[in-house]
Amino acid sequence: MTAIGKRVDETGTLIRDGGAFYLRRDMGGRYELELPRTPVDLVEKRVRLIGTLVGSDLVNADGVAPA
Repeated sequence: MTAIGKRVDETGTLIRDGGAFYLRRDMGGRYELELPRTPVDLVEKRVRLIGTLVGSDLVNADGVAPA
């Protein structure tokens, strides 16, 4: 388990479920994302996520970009 406050730098697929965005991680599992912007053009695409873990499966994203 990753510690709260740890930096996250991972790749995976950006998915949208209702009004929320998630990263389906290449390493397995998924993170819910707190995003400053809505990256609708990246949904269902492979992306790189950089951010900070703020909950057990919640990441405050600094950025999401194509991988």
